[in-house]
Amino acid sequence: MVEGWFAGDGEDFRLIGTRCSACTSVFFPREDAHCRNPGCAGGDLEEVPLSRRGRVWSFTDSRHRPPSPYVTDPELPWEPYTLVAVELESECLVLLGQAVPGVTVADLTVGMDVEVVPGVLHEDAETIWTTWQWRPTGVTA
Repeated sequence: MVEGWFAGDGEDFRLIGTRCSACTSVFFPREDAHCRNPGCAGGDLEEVPLSRRGRVWSFTDSRHRPPSPYVTDPELPWEPYTLVAVELESECLVLLGQAVPGVTVADLTVGMDVEVVPGVLHEDAETIWTTWQWRPTGVTA
């Protein structure tokens, strides 16, 4: 979906962030211009793969089509999906993303272990838009 936000396939799939060499703050989405930490004078920003695993921090579902400027085809039926906020294992960042298809709010609990996997955001006859999704560990899909 967004160039440079993730890379790899299968077990090698990772979200890509950046780390400041001066204060060691980690950022996602990646930062390429300057350290976002207001208490840091700034350092070099290096690309870093983020943890594949984390714990559910919060979750909800999207039962209704979001209003504009969300891009969606009003002619197609709305497909609800589950949103998951995950605190990454090592970085202590909380990242938001969709759950894998078939995982509902009834399947999730705060503190549950999840892993990031590649997923499909949308596809048409010419293009498949990929993104990241969260999958409870031990679940194969």
